[in-house]
Amino acid sequence: MTISTKALQKTGPNEPFKVVTIQRRDPRADDVVIDIKAAGICHSDIHTIRNEWGEAHFPLTVGHEIAGVVSAVGEDVTKFQVGDRVGVGCLVNSCGECEQCQAGMEQNCLNGGVGTYNSTDVDGTITQGGYAEKVVVNQDFVLRIPDALDFDVAAPLLCAGITTYSPLARWDVKEGQKVAVVGLGGLGHMGVQIAAAKGADVTVISRTSRKAEEAAKLGANRTLATIEEEDFFKNHRGEFDFILSTISAEYSLEDYLRMLKPRGIMSVVGLPPEALPLRLNRLVGGGKVLTGNNIGGIAETQEMLDFCAEHGLGAVIEKVGVDDVDAAYERVVAGDVKFRFVIDTATFAEH
Repeated sequence: MTISTKALQKTGPNEPFKVVTIQRRDPRADDVVIDIKAAGICHSDIHTIRNEWGEAHFPLTVGHEIAGVVSAVGEDVTKFQVGDRVGVGCLVNSCGECEQCQAGMEQNCLNGGVGTYNSTDVDGTITQGGYAEKVVVNQDFVLRIPDALDFDVAAPLLCAGITTYSPLARWDVKEGQKVAVVGLGGLGHMGVQIAAAKGADVTVISRTSRKAEEAAKLGANRTLATIEEEDFFKNHRGEFDFILSTISAEYSLEDYLRMLKPRGIMSVVGLPPEALPLRLNRLVGGGKVLTGNNIGGIAETQEMLDFCAEHGLGAVIEKVGVDDVDAAYERVVAGDVKFRFVIDTATFAEH
């Protein structure tokens, strides 16, 4: 029997969100049913719902930053029990058999992983995301949320947290290294916290210094403003061991590559809409590395949650009700949030 749940849904890119009742699948033997307590708003949700990353499958419920409590488990579930504090991120299934899945990198499944929303599930249906009261997920794609993390601050970690944790872990950022985080938004504010917790000397790079105070509170040693300093990129050439770019607008890759030390690494997690030009001599000279990162596998995501709990890290959030999500989207696009919106799913009860 399918499970009915209230959810926020759009019927088109220019239509408002409406609270409707949707059907979750009949839980399978290896499924977990989750009562959602908090759902983060990610910029990816906005790109998807506005058809900026291709045609979305409407009607659609988005959301891949989900935190809640297990309310039921299938007969074959061994990893969780009713009452457990859990989360769901960007993935809800993968083949489990390819080289990437076997290596714990389900996000790179060679046979096509299943996204939490707007993705074709194994039964041919379109997945519906976490802006809802309940969700049904295979146990292998459910994360355990440590007791030290509140649901509200944990939910955004399932995307923003792992997106920034993974490259910092992959490239072994450690104590004493000079790390620059470019952009202090939903992604950047997590990157600063995680890099600082690893002992790095952290610099925030932004267009202006207006967020310098917030950056310092998050653990940054300083803030540099690109438009407030003459010859900025020339002045800071060869300064950093590692640069984490969270920029989602057009910018010059070459300018930032100049800021790397020889053999330095620049990891890109922000996605500008247009192609960025690059002359390869900017990499060859100095033996520099330009790389990207796409969230992380399930095991690494759990590692990230445990790391954040151990070090007292979490997203800085502003809660909104289900009736305020359209307005929250406009504020995200305008950069008017510090630093992540989280939907209070208790407000579904008002409908």
